[in-house]
Amino acid sequence: MRRLALLILSCCNVAALAAPREDIFLLLDRQVGSQRVTQRADGKVEVRFSYRDRDHGEDLVAEWTLDAAGIPLRYAVRGHDYLQAPVREEFRRDGHKAQWRNLHASGGADAATPAFYLPETATPEYVAALARALLKAPDRRLPLLPDGEARLQRVGSLVDGDAKSATEFVHYRISGLGFSPQSIWLAADGTPLMASSWSSVLPAGRAALRARLLQAQNEAELAWQAELAQRLGRRPTGDLLIRDARLFDARDGRVHPGSSVLIRGERLLRVAPGADIDAPGAEVVDARGRFLMPGLWDNHQHFDGVDGLLDIACGVTTGRDLANDDDGFLQRVARFEAGSEIGPRIVRAGMIDGNGPYAGPTPKHVDTLEQALAAVDWYADRGYSRIKTYMSLKPEFIAPMAARAHERGLRFSGHVPAFMSAEQYVEAGADELHHFNYVVLDLLWPQVQETTKQSQRFGQVAAHAREFTPQQPRVAALIEFLRRRQVAIDPTLSLLEARIAGDPREVTPALAAVADRFPVGVRRGLRGTPYPPPPGEEAAYAAALPAMLQLLHALHAAGVTIVPGTDMLAGYSLHHELALYVRAGIAPADVLRMATLESARNSGLSHERGLISNGLQADLILIDGDPTRDIADTRRIDLVFSRGRIYEPTQIEAELGVKSRE
Repeated sequence: MRRLALLILSCCNVAALAAPREDIFLLLDRQVGSQRVTQRADGKVEVRFSYRDRDHGEDLVAEWTLDAAGIPLRYAVRGHDYLQAPVREEFRRDGHKAQWRNLHASGGADAATPAFYLPETATPEYVAALARALLKAPDRRLPLLPDGEARLQRVGSLVDGDAKSATEFVHYRISGLGFSPQSIWLAADGTPLMASSWSSVLPAGRAALRARLLQAQNEAELAWQAELAQRLGRRPTGDLLIRDARLFDARDGRVHPGSSVLIRGERLLRVAPGADIDAPGAEVVDARGRFLMPGLWDNHQHFDGVDGLLDIACGVTTGRDLANDDDGFLQRVARFEAGSEIGPRIVRAGMIDGNGPYAGPTPKHVDTLEQALAAVDWYADRGYSRIKTYMSLKPEFIAPMAARAHERGLRFSGHVPAFMSAEQYVEAGADELHHFNYVVLDLLWPQVQETTKQSQRFGQVAAHAREFTPQQPRVAALIEFLRRRQVAIDPTLSLLEARIAGDPREVTPALAAVADRFPVGVRRGLRGTPYPPPPGEEAAYAAALPAMLQLLHALHAAGVTIVPGTDMLAGYSLHHELALYVRAGIAPADVLRMATLESARNSGLSHERGLISNGLQADLILIDGDPTRDIADTRRIDLVFSRGRIYEPTQIEAELGVKSRE
């Protein structure tokens, strides 16, 4: 998701092509890179953009030329992407013909009506040209290549500096690139500003403006989100009766036909399997035999932008956020709860990491045990329900941090810190492991220890996962250890599949079934991002995912708790995650149980949700299909019931530029 956010972000910076300009690139509020923009005498623009995010990061050199209307005639970029994969892309428009190619594909289109080319890989500066062209275009609208349309709207402005050197920056929002409009700020001379809660590109010397930009952008975004919440979430005027549903019981996996459910406000007033309910005056939803089940959980998310809308459109009514900023995230959760922004119920986890070259993106970095314990208390005081650790923490901090978390009533989980095995992490007090690769890394201990490095955390897993079968004594002992210690696992297998089994020529596997429905700017950023296997290890990499699926099945069969999570694009990725579990040999009904009741139990919330039962929260989804027979039917959601409101996924998708399923 973060890569996707950065790609969308990179399509939203607007700048004049003038003298060389130096920009800074920030992740949260830390400078991690730069962009240099040069206008050549021959009219060509050259941009050098690079940044580091732990051992990820882009390094790109792009060049382009424009026609008199500001529409590209030529575009070329080379370098490497966020995961260090090579990038080489070219575009050319000659007369009425446009052609493009990259390392993975090529295409072409008629260009009798010039359209603005949207590449798969762009520096932040590139869409500066798009914004200028939009400012010139009739109605500020332009067609895009390979398809779609971009629109520009002025929102407001702010002034920076004193009376003698004041600069006004105009706030615009570009629609048509992604799921939601993207903010851009321009001075009269074209100097750009662009910021988000995750990453920002600002001219050198203007980093202090980030907070003001975010505040103004937040106001515009809140108005847009509030209008959608008012229009798309319908609250019944009285009781709501869902009649003639095939009701899924998450306790035993059975399906009860002809069932009725009576809802009052946000609660299930009465559930009558196999019977009707007499409810005079209630609004009736005739399920007509459709499948009714508890809302889904995604146990690994990082909420930003329109993630809440995407979740609800996909039937995710509870999301577990496992790392975010502080104030902005808490404000978003409050809006979800108040109904002024559409989104699921949130289980909050506070992330803590140490300092170092591979430190994770969190506001809480600690060097001493006192700081670490204070960070645990900070999260506990604000109603968080768990602590998430990251890889640069000192291993000796884990036991006292876990003890403090448990004293405060919080669960303790996360990435296993470097130079510590998963079993040592659990023995120190951890309740859960995030990402399935830590199961394999434990089997590689102590040969593999420095897991802050991607080559270790992913590369070694890909190279050796096939060596560990459930029948081996060492593997069986680990499975029994995890069962005995009642450790939960949040596998994020869709993410691991993308990293070690994806195809760079194709859409990342988790989204292949739905990518064609997405806006062009999103779709262009969904190319597979696998780590390339070293020469001679191709077979090992190909066997890694099947081996992990086999291990997952063995863990489930042994009684280890599995709670589905994605750490990828909100909503849509979860359906694929569940399908991977079925591919592993787990029965679809058991997978649905994991994504509902087991997830609620793991977070201590089974007394509130995860089951369709009297008195519980009425978080439900109505499906035109039967996911106990075909797990892919989780994509066929007709209605979502959440927080006392009724949502139609097709309406939400239409607002986000997602094409209809049919």
